[in-house]
Amino acid sequence: MRQSYDGVVLCAPFTTAYQRYSIETAHWWIARALKGSLDLAGLRPSEIDGFTVSSFTLFPDTAVGLTQHLGLSPRWLDHIPMGGASGVVALRRATRAVQSGDADIVACVAGDTNHIDSFRLMLSSFSRFASDASYPYGYGGPNANFALLTDRYMQEFGATREDFGKICVAQRQNALSNPGAVMKKPLTLEQYLAAKPISDPIALFDCVMPCAGSEAFLVMSEEEAAKRALPYARISGAIERHNAHAEDPIQLRGGWSVDIDELWDMAGCAPVDMDLVQTYDDYPVISAMQIEDLGFCPKGEAPSFLRDKDMTIKGDFPHNTSGGQLSAGQAGAAGGFIGLVEAIRQVTGQAGPTQVAGASSALVSGFGMINYDRGVCSAAAVITGGAR
Repeated sequence: MRQSYDGVVLCAPFTTAYQRYSIETAHWWIARALKGSLDLAGLRPSEIDGFTVSSFTLFPDTAVGLTQHLGLSPRWLDHIPMGGASGVVALRRATRAVQSGDADIVACVAGDTNHIDSFRLMLSSFSRFASDASYPYGYGGPNANFALLTDRYMQEFGATREDFGKICVAQRQNALSNPGAVMKKPLTLEQYLAAKPISDPIALFDCVMPCAGSEAFLVMSEEEAAKRALPYARISGAIERHNAHAEDPIQLRGGWSVDIDELWDMAGCAPVDMDLVQTYDDYPVISAMQIEDLGFCPKGEAPSFLRDKDMTIKGDFPHNTSGGQLSAGQAGAAGGFIGLVEAIRQVTGQAGPTQVAGASSALVSGFGMINYDRGVCSAAAVITGGAR
C-alpha cells in the first residue's frame, strides 16, 4: 500500500473566467490564476516555494521559464504535460513534496490561451503517433477518434444518443449557474439530438469548445492552512496510471480500472458515499466510461445507471457541477484542473451559485493525452472537506 496523504491539504481554488478567444499569451492566463489563488490565501509570490504548471500553449517556455517570467524562486518545480490527467497528477506530486519537506507551499496552476488558429496548429503536432499514422491520410484530431470510440461503445453496450444527450443537457443546466462558463444558452434534449453532425455518431454538442482560461489551487500542510484560517480539503486517496490496457483494440476502459480497489480502500469509503462526481468530459462517452471504471456501476451499464439519475446541482447524482468542459469550455490543459478546482470549492463550501447542498466528499477523475487512438493518462482522487 502507498502512503496516505495525511497532513497535507488543498486550498485557495481559483478559476479565471473562460473566454472563447484571447490575444493574450498562456503566460498571462497562468499569471492571472496564480495571482487569484495567492490573493485568496493572502500570500505573496515570495511565500510559495513550490510551483507546478500544465499548459499546451506555453511553448517554447516551460515551468522553468515561468519562474523568471513571474519572478518566482521555488525550491521545488514541476511541469506536467499530461493534459486532462494533469490536475490529479499535480495534486499527488505536490502533496508528496510537502510531506517530504521539499516544499512548504506549492502552487498548482494550469492555463492556456486560444488564438483564432491555435487549436488546429496544436493538433497537427500533438503526438508523433498521430503525425505519422493518421494525419497523412487526412484523418486526425479528437473528433474522429472519439467518433470511433463512441460508435463502438454504442454497439457493444446498447447506449443511445439520448443517453449521451442526458449528460450534455445536465451539464449545460449546471453551467447556467456558473458565471465563468462559456456556454450560456439552455440546451434541451431535442436540440442536442437535432444538432449539426460532426463525425458520426458525434454531433455538435458532444464536442468541447476550445477556449482560453486558467485554474489554480495551493497545496500546504494542514497546520499551515489552519494557521492562516484557510478553508481546506483533505485528500483521502489518489491514483494515476499510464498506458493501461494497451492490448485493447479500442479503448472502452481506462487506467482507473487497474487501481480502483486501492483508491477506495485507501479512501475508506465507496462510490455511494460521494456527494458529487467530477469526470473529465471532452466527450460524453468518456464520462460514461469513467463512471463505470470508478466503480459506480459495472462496465457498459453507465447509460442505464444514469437514466435514473439527476445530474444537476440539485439532483441525486451531481456531476460536473460547474458545467464541465462540455459547457464551461475546454481551456487547454486547464481542462485537467477544472473538475478538481470545482471539487475543492464544493467540499469547502465556496462554490457559490454552483454549490451542492451539504457537499463534503467528492470524486475527481482525469483523462488525457490522446495518442493516436486512445487516452494514455488516467488519474482520480477522493477529497473531503476540512475546516471552513
